[in-house]
Amino acid sequence: MNQPELIQGRLIQAADILLIRELLTDHPDWHRTQLSRELCRRWPWTDAAGRLKDMACRTLLLKLEQRGWVRLPDRRNPGFNHRRGQSFQPVLPDRTPIGGPLAALLPVQLSIVDSGPDQRLWQSLLCSCHYLGFRTKVGRTLSYLARDRHGRPVGCLLFGAAAWQTAPRDRFIGWTAEQRQRHLHKVVNNMRFLVPPWVAVPHLASHLLGRALRRLPTDWRGKYAEPVVLAETFVDRSRFKGTCYQAAGWFHVGDTRGRSRNDVHHCLEVPVKAVYVRPLCRDFRHHLTAD
Repeated sequence: MNQPELIQGRLIQAADILLIRELLTDHPDWHRTQLSRELCRRWPWTDAAGRLKDMACRTLLLKLEQRGWVRLPDRRNPGFNHRRGQSFQPVLPDRTPIGGPLAALLPVQLSIVDSGPDQRLWQSLLCSCHYLGFRTKVGRTLSYLARDRHGRPVGCLLFGAAAWQTAPRDRFIGWTAEQRQRHLHKVVNNMRFLVPPWVAVPHLASHLLGRALRRLPTDWRGKYAEPVVLAETFVDRSRFKGTCYQAAGWFHVGDTRGRSRNDVHHCLEVPVKAVYVRPLCRDFRHHLTAD
């Protein structure tokens, strides 16, 4: 490589490529996990809690191999996510239409789902009803299943890692590249939001968003021992108007430029998406711009 390049949120230079090649040469018996963990220790590359960013490093290594800069060891076993996808058995609830006023469904219960029947139901709803579908969770995530007063599932939400870089959000925050690298883990992305198509209840969507964001900071800290102070999401403008986000107090801060995050050669066009953000505390900018 001739110039440093930002990959997976890390600036990769020629010396980094040389280090990886030396490790591969000196340890021909290493598998990919050993390589990524050793790199995290040497750089060092950890999260705010001091844990090695092993998954991010493995993704970075795959991108380096795609560019032809390194040659990784062959995979020894199918990945865990691959096996998990094969074993998933979908389950679907009764699709009897649910309508009427929101008050008739209250109180709505939000439950965190990580395993068991609720996790299977949550995943089945997204797989069958969300336009983006769903395969598996990667990295830090928090998922909610919403049920109405009668126990019927009426919504699914998934929160995860924020986008590394998006101009409208970054202008809204007003942080520098260095501050973004230091504090990005305090921003969370609403990656999926679904109200099943057989549920037609006015104001339900904004109600679920509001309920989820009120408890999200506490739930995230409880699971990962770290704070989140801002939520973001991307709304496909060719499909949706973002009305429920606006009703729930989210701010439209701009639109994407119709480029994919994987568009290395700047030639892949994707739908333009509206960028919405929602502060989770009053002094969120202080948390995100602190030096």
